[in-house]
Amino acid sequence: MPDHKSVDLFGERPAKRILAKPFVKWAGGKGNLLTILESQLPADFDSQTKVTYIEPFVGGGAMLFHMLTTHPNIRRIVINDINKDLIRCYQLVKENPQALIELLKPFEQRYYELNEDERRLYFYEVRNEYNNAELSEDQRAACFIFLNHTCFNGLYRENASGGFNVPFGRYKKPKISNEDVIMADHKVLSKVEIICGDYKNILTHLGKGYNFIYLDPPYRPLIGSSNFNQYSKSGFGDPEQVELKVFCDKLTGRGCHLMLSNSDSTNEDGTSYFETLYNGYTFSKLLAQRSISADANKRKKQPEVLITNY
Repeated sequence: MPDHKSVDLFGERPAKRILAKPFVKWAGGKGNLLTILESQLPADFDSQTKVTYIEPFVGGGAMLFHMLTTHPNIRRIVINDINKDLIRCYQLVKENPQALIELLKPFEQRYYELNEDERRLYFYEVRNEYNNAELSEDQRAACFIFLNHTCFNGLYRENASGGFNVPFGRYKKPKISNEDVIMADHKVLSKVEIICGDYKNILTHLGKGYNFIYLDPPYRPLIGSSNFNQYSKSGFGDPEQVELKVFCDKLTGRGCHLMLSNSDSTNEDGTSYFETLYNGYTFSKLLAQRSISADANKRKKQPEVLITNY
């Protein structure tokens, strides 16, 4: 139905409705693929009742917020991520959004007052504090969001010591304390169970009815491309990709419906890595716009695979 513009009796436009969407930027986020992902859900998904929706690698949550606002038949939602600070952000948005907003405002106010050189220095000052200072969980969450919105392309990456090491990004007016989005997200996260740890933890959170699981793990690099799957010091290489496939087999054995995203990575002989690994599953190939390269002209669409067990 068209979104008609209207004017009230005093001649003012009604407040624009803010939709729930990711409150952090995330490299590899699925915001531009939602239409495709939606089209690949099981054909009978909306007719199912007592649906439990689970994301073991929630990241920025583009798919999460889409599912929350599109499919009312979902009765229970579970999200997980290994990143403790990211998960604390989700918990604060759900339980105490105003406290998070108040923690973010000073970052935004100071950042806007500075010129670019001063902003760069301030960014590295906060990054150093985030990596080395004794901060509360909530302070770390606020630092996490500040760094996320002011670092290079929203990338999250750790060095061998576990320190956040993404460089400064040049943004004229990043929305650090995005109150409208945080409050919109707060409203839809009320029924979401939030856990932190290894993705295998979700096994103890499966529902008794219809379980649908969307997995968006760190991507395997394309042959000859830069390796951006080292988001944490623990890494996510081929042994972890194989371990994840075994886990997907276990979920399939328990009657779960699953969808998994990854790169259309190739073996040294040119064959598809994931078609070989997930032999017997259903595959779709697509192109996704990525924004990792520092040169905007090199941000070409990258081939991906979508793997399902239905």
